[in-house]
Amino acid sequence: MFDALADRLESAWKKLRGQDKISQSNIQDALREVRRALLEADVNLQVVKDFISEVEVKAQGAEVISGIRPEQQFIKIVHDELVLVMGEENVPLAQASVSPTIVLMAGLQGTGKTTATAKLALHLRKLERKCMLVATDVYRPAAIDQLITLGKQIDVPVFDMGSDANPVEIARLGVERARSEGFDTVIIDTAGRLQIDEDMMAELARIKETVKPHETLLVVDAMTGQEAATLTRTFHDQIGITGAILTKMDGDSRGGAALSVRRISGQPIKFIGVGEKVEALQPFYPDRMASRILGMGDVLTLVEKAQDEIDLADAEKMQEKILTAKFDFTDFLKQLRLLKNMGSLGGIMKLIPGMNKLSDDQLKQGETQLKRCEAMINSMTPQERRDPDLLASSPNRRKRIAKGSGYKEPDVSKLVSDFQRMRGMMQQMGQGGGIPGMPGGMFGGGGNPSLGGNRQAPGWRGQSGAATAKKPKKDKKKKGFGTL
Repeated sequence: MFDALADRLESAWKKLRGQDKISQSNIQDALREVRRALLEADVNLQVVKDFISEVEVKAQGAEVISGIRPEQQFIKIVHDELVLVMGEENVPLAQASVSPTIVLMAGLQGTGKTTATAKLALHLRKLERKCMLVATDVYRPAAIDQLITLGKQIDVPVFDMGSDANPVEIARLGVERARSEGFDTVIIDTAGRLQIDEDMMAELARIKETVKPHETLLVVDAMTGQEAATLTRTFHDQIGITGAILTKMDGDSRGGAALSVRRISGQPIKFIGVGEKVEALQPFYPDRMASRILGMGDVLTLVEKAQDEIDLADAEKMQEKILTAKFDFTDFLKQLRLLKNMGSLGGIMKLIPGMNKLSDDQLKQGETQLKRCEAMINSMTPQERRDPDLLASSPNRRKRIAKGSGYKEPDVSKLVSDFQRMRGMMQQMGQGGGIPGMPGGMFGGGGNPSLGGNRQAPGWRGQSGAATAKKPKKDKKKKGFGTL
């Protein structure tokens, strides 16, 4: 979402490169670029004005730190101001002292409100909270059926009374059912409209007055840009909300909503939707989002994604296999599937510091190479997966796999040779040796594995073109996340 904003902000840093300090004269061009970048990202005009004013004051008053270049200092100031604009810290979901905690979901039609309701329930279930969903949208065709289907998918019960019942009564009885059956959280999905109208607001007000929710969350489509902040403020003024969920944050929108909602509406963003899958909901952390915007990655979110998918005991076993060269194609296939479960390759790579400069073509090439690997491994017998040496010594086996996967025998040969070379490299690491140059790659290139980099590159080079990584210390007690 923030690719265009990140590119424009980088041009602002360039304005300060080569300068020995930040001054009134040399900062103006950089500020002009930041202003243009934020406006193009559809950030609210008043928010932009306040933001630029604060950055200018802080930049000119900043003490010069020895060894820190002016553009680095300026980036830090912009980062800190972004965090302030978006709310400083994560605001967690309320939890009532006496169960159940009642969460009321509101929003216009088309924002993904019903899906966000299920996503929130799944998120809470992972936190070991016992949830019930209540379907009160009796107006939109199949809205109740949609919530019931999603509830079955995530194994969360749904209370409904059909489409002929009164929404206020459905909400009241749903909360009573949740209380009597020992649920600690009840999430009420309400009806939306194509636009704000009196009937919708009146019904929401009646439901809120009846069930007295601990949280009233407004679901907002991030692709509506500045309108998202205005909508949040309107709902808060008329109904009184406690926070917002921004959906479609993985789309092609310019991201201004994330930078405007808190400042304009006064209400925090509590969660963001980052995909269509029901697992694609994340708590909103302003500092992490600021890091993503500035191309610094988001390692904490990456680690959390890995923790959700990977068992630490399995990771330790996998690490031992890797370091003793017992890692086989079965293990590799398992790691590929774990990577898929964590999200798209592009989404994951952008959480890694320095990887924001990978082009869409590089990412697509990486996705293609991973699919090629998976197809060829799926055409192997269990014995061949466990013992790659069988394939190295048998052209007939490689031909059979090529035919079964739809590729050519040289493709299979390259996969096998690259895999063996990687195993040898990992074994050398396990024995305390250095890391040789990354091979031309089963993933398509030596520049960046899985990303189709330059095959002649001597090693995996970062954005600055630095040499390959230093020799790691041997530490078999250290826990990790397998090959991810």
